Amino acid sequence: MMRGLKLGLVQVYTGSGKGKTTAALGLALRASGAGLKVSIQQFAKSGEYCEIKALRRLGNIKVSQCGSKCFIKGRPDTSDIECARRGLKKAKGDIFSGKFDLVILDEVNVAMKLKLIKIKDVIDVIKRRPKSVELVLTGRDCPASIKKMADLVTEMREIRHPYKRGINARRGIEY
Repeated sequence: MMRGLKLGLVQVYTGSGKGKTTAALGLALRASGAGLKVSIQQFAKSGEYCEIKALRRLGNIKVSQCGSKCFIKGRPDTSDIECARRGLKKAKGDIFSGKFDLVILDEVNVAMKLKLIKIKDVIDVIKRRPKSVELVLTGRDCPASIKKMADLVTEMREIRHPYKRGINARRGIEY
């Protein structure tokens, strides 16, 4: 098994549809199977979701979360902002450490939209990252400036969602 990437690219999974995090986690699973080292930093999330439990069983995927409570429908407070900034600092440490081939910034687009972290700080990370590190940014409302920098941009578009028919999120499927 070959270890490492010669060329890492920047990928963005955004849009209003379901599947952004799921796509990134699928990529993490593929990379893990290829022997690559993976770091996943989740913004505005906390808790032991089923996928996090599964990923932690794999030896070459590190998962960190920087979220306190669910405020997506409310307002973030200063502790949410501080938590997100610590998360970005931790992610930068992984990106520049030389230990990881793939770094996923899950829901980082939401963190920027909510002003938990600054767009310019994320742009700086993208510009300065080692060229051997694949970087994936997920979440709704990706800033146009970041889309322009990315090598791959996928926009998930909702056409139909069971939630609108009163079907709540299901364990093992949506979380």
